[in-house]
Amino acid sequence: MKILPRYLLRQHLWPFVFALSALTSFELLRQIARRLKDLLGKGLPWTVIVEFFALTIPFLIAVTLSMSVLMAVLYTVSRMAGDHELTAMKAGGVSSGQLLRPLLLAATGVALVSFLFGDQILPRTNHRLSNLMRNISRTKPTFSLKEHVVNEVKQGRLALRAARIDQATYRMRDVTIYNIEEARRKRIIYADSGLVGFAPNREDLHLTLYDGSIHEYDSDDPQVFQQTLFERQVVVVRGVTNDFTRSEQDFRSDRELGVCPLDSIVRWARAEETRAETQVRTAERNVLRRLVGLPDLPEDSVGGPGPANLYCRALATLRGAIGPKRLEAQERRVRRVEGKDVPTGDSLAQLFRPAAQRAIRARSRARAPDVQRFRDQVESARVRAAIYEVELQKKYSIPAACIIFVLVGVPLAMQFPRGGLGLVLGAGMVVFAIYYIGLIGGESLANRLTLSPFLAMWATNILMSVVGVAGLVWQRRAGAVPRRRRRRRTGAAAA
Repeated sequence: MKILPRYLLRQHLWPFVFALSALTSFELLRQIARRLKDLLGKGLPWTVIVEFFALTIPFLIAVTLSMSVLMAVLYTVSRMAGDHELTAMKAGGVSSGQLLRPLLLAATGVALVSFLFGDQILPRTNHRLSNLMRNISRTKPTFSLKEHVVNEVKQGRLALRAARIDQATYRMRDVTIYNIEEARRKRIIYADSGLVGFAPNREDLHLTLYDGSIHEYDSDDPQVFQQTLFERQVVVVRGVTNDFTRSEQDFRSDRELGVCPLDSIVRWARAEETRAETQVRTAERNVLRRLVGLPDLPEDSVGGPGPANLYCRALATLRGAIGPKRLEAQERRVRRVEGKDVPTGDSLAQLFRPAAQRAIRARSRARAPDVQRFRDQVESARVRAAIYEVELQKKYSIPAACIIFVLVGVPLAMQFPRGGLGLVLGAGMVVFAIYYIGLIGGESLANRLTLSPFLAMWATNILMSVVGVAGLVWQRRAGAVPRRRRRRRTGAAAA
């Protein structure tokens, strides 16, 4: 049995490498065909364009790694079944479990590599790609203006829509500008025509508008509305350059974080949800007690977030053992919080000890209780926890798909021996499409709090595991029935 596992793994190795290379190259070429025109039109250096597509490769590998496992299993097992190699192995006393064991062990190794890749490498490359895309979007924004489309001139601040845009002179007709910088105060500018141009410093964008009106209103006070008419109005958008400049932003989205930061955010969000729920219950009881003239009840003590998971604790221990020691000041200043010394230079978690929490709540009790505000805090904490927990569970479920695809691919390939390339492409694409449709649909349901994040990300894995195990059992029984019939026929012929 030492020879057989090596033979099985060697037969799967090259199809896996070929599938990974082919799928990643295909997706990369698709990205190049879709984005190259826009990148070249902005006059970017070739090194920036190469960097942009190089940073997309890790994301593509994270997607195609599990798919390559499925295609390698489909191709190799169907070929071995067609060449009767599996029949010869079973005739030699090799059971289905012995055939499946090395494939599952190899898939477990690939899943572990996929998990570490998605935790340590992918968030960093996604963050660099996000910063690069932000810098590219600030370069020559006039080039990317499209007609009848709401164009984001500056991310999170200003959007523009025009019915006609002359790409040679950048004159516009039927212009609408949306100021989205303030969430509360809305400002929309309508103009008959306009002109786009850069200021002399080549860093500020000037939008010169003609014959229009400015509409302003406050979302908190719908009765307030202001309209201003103008013949000529200049809107200055600062920080928009005609040349490519690099700038880094420390903010990271959920897809730019590893397992441990995601786990920390989820734990803090759950703790915030628990605290807000306690405040809701206390505020509701105090409202009733005030109606009958009773004093307010103090809030129940709520602890901080729970401990980190085992992987994060082990990773922190490993980093502490092999990493450089953190420098500490010789004198540590302290401050008094409810009679206790709390270091001022401590981490964020230090500020949320129960003593500090009680001090914060004691100050908040000086205001009148607002039950609806606390309920909004509960809802906000639940949504925030769900969004980040979905990404956290995705870090585990996608690598686990490498193992599950082996369970699905082996019986499927044995059912269609000599399926060849048609089986690999057809069945592989169908299985993979079902899997990712389940992930996307589950993520949408979890973000709307319709489904728990764990079930949303693991439902497809669980369903495919059941289908794969059922297929293996059925394939084993189907392969055993003909042998019994052949024995009966042989016995009847001898009689």
